[in-house]
Amino acid sequence: MLQELSDWVWQERLWFPEGLGWADLEDRDGRVYAKGQDLWMGVPIALAFIIIRQIFERTVALPLASLLGVKETVRLQVSPNPTLESFYCNTSKNPTQSAMERLCKQTDLSERQVQRWFRRRRNQDRPSLIKKFKEASWRFTFYLLAFFAGLAALIDKPWFYDLKEMWEGFPVLSLLPSQYWYYMIELGFYVALLFSVAFDVKRKDFNEQIIHHLATIVLLCFSWCMNYIRAGTLVMLLHDSSDYFLESAKMFNYAGWRTTCNCIFIVFASIFIFTRLVIFPFKILYCTWVYPVTIYKPFFGYYFLNGLMFVLQLLHIFWAILIVRMAVRFLTTNEKVDDERSDKEETDESEEEENDVKKEKKKNGAVQNGHAAHNNNHCNSE
Repeated sequence: MLQELSDWVWQERLWFPEGLGWADLEDRDGRVYAKGQDLWMGVPIALAFIIIRQIFERTVALPLASLLGVKETVRLQVSPNPTLESFYCNTSKNPTQSAMERLCKQTDLSERQVQRWFRRRRNQDRPSLIKKFKEASWRFTFYLLAFFAGLAALIDKPWFYDLKEMWEGFPVLSLLPSQYWYYMIELGFYVALLFSVAFDVKRKDFNEQIIHHLATIVLLCFSWCMNYIRAGTLVMLLHDSSDYFLESAKMFNYAGWRTTCNCIFIVFASIFIFTRLVIFPFKILYCTWVYPVTIYKPFFGYYFLNGLMFVLQLLHIFWAILIVRMAVRFLTTNEKVDDERSDKEETDESEEEENDVKKEKKKNGAVQNGHAAHNNNHCNSE
């Protein structure tokens, strides 16, 4: 039964233009073609990336964070309270008013004290600034190297300048070593991102990130098996062209370099909008959706490829809206650029809160001759 299902899924009329099939992609006369089993190489490459990332974050990103002056936020620790901790872990991190009243009765604390406990407890779970910096620096390094590696692999190819050339001789297109490694490295990186997404900084667009990673992996695998490799390399290069600007802007943001961060962000926004909302839909999508039907009759593989491409385009529009909102706020108010996808830390800014902090410091400080030692350091509220 499985064999019958496999035969039906991979029947030639679904994936190839009329008159062509799998036999056309068999190696012959020294010409090598992409094969589905090649994609397994992405798994060990993904594992290698995970290991390399751990080494990179410890030996490169951490010293770089110190060099750029990344300073960790001082977070007040909550006092141990089994009742509140149980509610926080098992019920909700943001108790309702009725739940708040019940917790006050159970713990013998005031409502303000319970609110403060939950606020500080939520802040404890938020990723540290150092963790955010290390993640951004790793992605910056990969996207930068991947972009220039992809550019080197494509700069001398005719389809880099005339996109219609990507269909010349399709699907009987022999595989080049540069295409093989470019694909496997990109595939391995996105598989590694999918593995590590549970441990990375979670943002508001977490679900969209998962969809993006899955769509990218499926698109890479499908385009490889169906020999849409020329289109695939162009899409990868287009995406890598702006991503390293975003990651570098994040790095400077975490380091407190406001002007540098804002300038890089504007460059990133310009490149992102031009590549994702202009070049991608009007050049690449045109050459995968409109131009092929002038050569071949539409077939299922054609619709499947473009379906994935349109999913990516919808994600581009979603992120472009977030980027434009940040850019408008920055240009009109000259505020520091913050990633709208990130979960902001909650602050304790009331006078009562500041007094509580001072009392805690005095209580924990050295007491000499019945008087608390003076502390001239300013306290950073969360």
